[in-house]
Amino acid sequence: MMSDAGDRLKKARQVTRRLARLAVWPMAFVRYTADKWEAYAASRRMVKSAERLRLLEQAVRELKEAWAKQAGDATAEANALMEAAQHEPGTPGHADKGGASGVASAPGAGGAWSSALLPGLPLLPTPTLGERERAILHRVRERTRQLNRNNVTRTEAYRAIYFRTPELHWALLAHMVSRNGGWNMSDLQGEMLPRLLGLEQREATFLMLERANALIFHDAYPQLLLYEEGKRLGRDLSGLLPALGVSSFMVPVWKQFGRKQDPVPLTVALIVNEQHYIEKRVVRNPMFRQSVLDTMFFGLQSLLQLNQVVFPYGVDFPIGERSAPIVFGRERNIGTGEGLRLAGLILEDFDSLRERIEFGKRLYALLFGIPAIRKGVHRFAKAVRHTASRADYAPELFAPVRQRHPQRPYRPRLDGLRLRPGAEPLYSPNLGDAWSDREVGAAEPGDWFAGETGNVRHVERYFRTLPLPAAFEITNEYGFALGKLELAAIAAEGMP
Repeated sequence: MMSDAGDRLKKARQVTRRLARLAVWPMAFVRYTADKWEAYAASRRMVKSAERLRLLEQAVRELKEAWAKQAGDATAEANALMEAAQHEPGTPGHADKGGASGVASAPGAGGAWSSALLPGLPLLPTPTLGERERAILHRVRERTRQLNRNNVTRTEAYRAIYFRTPELHWALLAHMVSRNGGWNMSDLQGEMLPRLLGLEQREATFLMLERANALIFHDAYPQLLLYEEGKRLGRDLSGLLPALGVSSFMVPVWKQFGRKQDPVPLTVALIVNEQHYIEKRVVRNPMFRQSVLDTMFFGLQSLLQLNQVVFPYGVDFPIGERSAPIVFGRERNIGTGEGLRLAGLILEDFDSLRERIEFGKRLYALLFGIPAIRKGVHRFAKAVRHTASRADYAPELFAPVRQRHPQRPYRPRLDGLRLRPGAEPLYSPNLGDAWSDREVGAAEPGDWFAGETGNVRHVERYFRTLPLPAAFEITNEYGFALGKLELAAIAAEGMP
C-alpha cells in the first residue's frame, strides 16, 4: 500500500509540474507579444534618423550597358575562336594554305584573349603582364592565402581592410556576417547543439560553413586588396581582376568605383557576385545537399530561428525601461542581460539565391542606413576581438570555458535574456577550441556570368532599390529563439 501511495504521490507531482509549465506559456506569449511590439517601435524610432542608401539611376544604367557590351564582345570572340578552330591543322574541314594558321588571324591571338580558351572562364582580354603587375598579383594571392586559414583570420582581415579603406562598405558588412558565421561554427561544439546533433552531422555542417566562408574570402578579398594597392599606387588595377579569376561581372563595377567612389553599387554588386559564387560550389553541391541542406535539422533552423544575423550595437535613447549607451565587455551587468542590444534579420530561405541576395541587401541598408546601428557596430568592431565565441558580445550569457562538467541531463538556465539565479553561463567555445584548421580544396573553376546576355537581365533586378526592413531590433527575438533552442535540447534529452 505504501508503494501504491508513493506512486500516486509521484504521479501527482509530475502532473503538477506539467501544469505549472503549461501555466507559464500564456504569460510567456503575452510577454513575447509585448516584446515584439516594443522591438517594432524601437525600429521605427531609429528609422526616423535613417540615411537611406540609393542606387543612382545613371550609375546602374552605365553598368548595364557595360555588362551588355561585355557579353556581346564575349559572344563575338567565342564565335571567332570557334571559326578559327575549324581551320586549325588536324581538325576536320581544315585547308592548310601555305602553312598559315587560322588561329593566328583570330582576334586576340597570341594570348591576349587566352582566358576565352578555357570553358566557363571570363571572356575578357587579359593584359600582357609586366614585372610590376606580376609582383602585385603575387602579393595579393599570397596575402589571401595566408589569411584564409580559418574564420577568425578572415574576419579580422575584413575588419582591418575596412578601417584602412572605409569607402569599402562591403568589407564591414562581410566582417559582421563573418562574425556570425564563426558564432554558428562554434555553436556546433557549444552548449546546445551537441545535445541535438551527432558528431557526424555537426562535422558536415561545419565543413559546409567553412567552405562557404573560405570560398567567399578567396574570391572577394583579392578584389579588396587590389583596390587598396591601386589606391596606394594611384593606378586603376581593375584590369588585373581576370588574372585573379574574378568574374567578368565585377570588372565594370570596379572601374566605375575607381572613377566615382560610390560605394552603393559596388557593395550591391559584391553581394550579388559572392552569392552566385557559392551557389553551385556550395548550395547546390550534392555532398552538402545530402549531408546538411536536405536534412531535418537544417529545415528546423527556420522553426528555431537559428538562421539569424545579429549586429551588436549601442543606442543613444532608452528602449522600454532599459537605457543606453552600452559598454561592451566586463563592465556590463553580468548575468542580467542588461545592456545587450542586437539588430539584425532572419534569413527565411537559405535555398533561394534571390532571397540570400535580398537578405544581404537589407543587412547593408540596415548597417549603413541607420546611424545608431552603424555607430554601435563600429564601436563593437573596434573594441572586441573576434574569437567566434558568443561571449564576444554577450558575456552575461555565454562563457568560452566550461565552468562545470556538462550537465546530464540539462537543466533550464535561461529566463529570457537572463540567467536563472545560480545558473552558469552557456558554453560557447573559441573557434580554436571547437575546430582545428581545415584545408579547403580549390574552388571549382568557372564564371557564373561569362558571356551570357541573359545574365544582364537576371542581375539588373537587384540594382533597383535598397529598402530598409520594417523591423530589425531583435534583442528580445534573439532571447526567444535561444529559449526555444534550450527547450529543444531538453526535449531531445528526454527522448528514448
